[in-house]
Amino acid sequence: MKTRLVSLLLAALMVASLIPGFAMAEEVTPAWQKNNAEPIELTWYVNATWWDPSYGQDIVTKKIQADTNITINFMIGDDNNLNTLFAGGDLPDMITLFDSTSLAATSANNWALPLQKLADEYDPYFYQVAAEDTLNWLRLSDGYTYGYPGYSGSERDFDPEYYDIVYPQQAYLMRKDVYEALGEPDMSTPEAFLDTLGKIAEQYPGLTPLGFNAMADSEGALGARFQNLLGVPMLNEDGTWYDRQMDEEYLDWLRVLNQAYRAGYINDDSFSDDGVAFSEKVQIGKYAFIIASGVVNMNPDLQAIYTNDPDAAYVAVEGPASKTGRTPIYSNAGVGGWTITFITNACKDSERAIGLMSYLISDYGEIITFFGIEGETYYIDENGKYILTDEVKEVKNNDPMRYRTEYRMTNFYLFGHDRYNTMGENPTSMDQIYQFGSDKIHAAGLDYIRQQFMLSSINPDANTMESRYLNNITTNWNTTLVSMIRAGSEDDFNTTLNNYKSFRDFNGFEDVVKIYNEKIQQNRVKLGYAE
Repeated sequence: MKTRLVSLLLAALMVASLIPGFAMAEEVTPAWQKNNAEPIELTWYVNATWWDPSYGQDIVTKKIQADTNITINFMIGDDNNLNTLFAGGDLPDMITLFDSTSLAATSANNWALPLQKLADEYDPYFYQVAAEDTLNWLRLSDGYTYGYPGYSGSERDFDPEYYDIVYPQQAYLMRKDVYEALGEPDMSTPEAFLDTLGKIAEQYPGLTPLGFNAMADSEGALGARFQNLLGVPMLNEDGTWYDRQMDEEYLDWLRVLNQAYRAGYINDDSFSDDGVAFSEKVQIGKYAFIIASGVVNMNPDLQAIYTNDPDAAYVAVEGPASKTGRTPIYSNAGVGGWTITFITNACKDSERAIGLMSYLISDYGEIITFFGIEGETYYIDENGKYILTDEVKEVKNNDPMRYRTEYRMTNFYLFGHDRYNTMGENPTSMDQIYQFGSDKIHAAGLDYIRQQFMLSSINPDANTMESRYLNNITTNWNTTLVSMIRAGSEDDFNTTLNNYKSFRDFNGFEDVVKIYNEKIQQNRVKLGYAE
């Protein structure tokens, strides 16, 4: 009987090992360690003209090259270049996109290799470093996953035990010297908010009282991120899509921002500044108070002002809040992530490519891309924190261009994850920003983070009528939001808002919402919340 049970167990394990995504529990040797004797070259296309295509000239990529014996020839471009690649049929070895819901990504089974098949054949170690939630989320209809993302949040990242490794992407920030000089004001009500901005305008004429992320071609921090800070619901009680733009509390706060604009507390430049201009103003502390989005990505700017004048560094403060007691909804990366990288079916050495992917996803690879080389660029202190050496800190704080070209830590992030930011010592990382503020703010930043996987990838599919509707509506909303805040009167505000509502209705908004709800239901099934 015992022999039969053992035989059945072995048979079950053999069957399970054939299932895409199944991995044995025991440690396995990574492919990049097993097969790295011969030097090879891989061509890697990144669909972003701003990506740094250099390789092997800095600490990080030199180490990647030394460990894997792979030379990467980066190509960069935009959607036109990408379309040309596909049309010509001469694909590179690897491709990185920035939208997991794009037509290229969702049709990857036509031009890329399944990661599960590559892992099964060449690199079972991949299953030990890749997140199961992420792989499952990005599976195509054939049951395989073709691309792996960077900055993908999994369920574990949102478990209370791990809150300290997930940073919120939005916050209210205020210069520490201004905050303290004004008696640490609570700006959570419209009256207190406008009163504080008035005091700033009077006492600090050289500062812009209120700033926010660039809005030149987007809603910046004043759309979904502001809604999160106000605790605007994500879904209706029945689980359907909630129209957050039309939430009354949110609209009331936009009216308050309009009052702030008419009082002169917001400069017109804030609506036309691009991301570079916004960054430069943060670095010199030009804004007294900021409604901030993507705070983690603002680290270099926040670091600059902290280094130049710690007393003027930005801290988290009480800002506009729900009048009905809604809890803020602090968000972070969705399960779909930001970047998404594929190994194409034209790859000249898919075994080495999947090994490189596993290397970069692993803790070992991530620590290299975030901190460099132990003993050379960082050391580990008694608390387990990764601390940059004094020499590296000096370059990072005083010569950012040299830091980027010679070291490149935190810049080679195609498989990055926010949790590695918290492993180091950085006085302007999110936990430090919150630490400077009140206990309530600290608690809000760490305890109110909520996963929003249900709303991931719900936009209509590319090249559909509904996607064109949504593009038109989104473009109109971006200009409407600016126009409402800059309205000359409350009547002008309401007229602009009503015109937007009519525009939505005329441009297929009802059909877009139908797609939203269909995809939310699909996500419920993916996440195991429904059958």
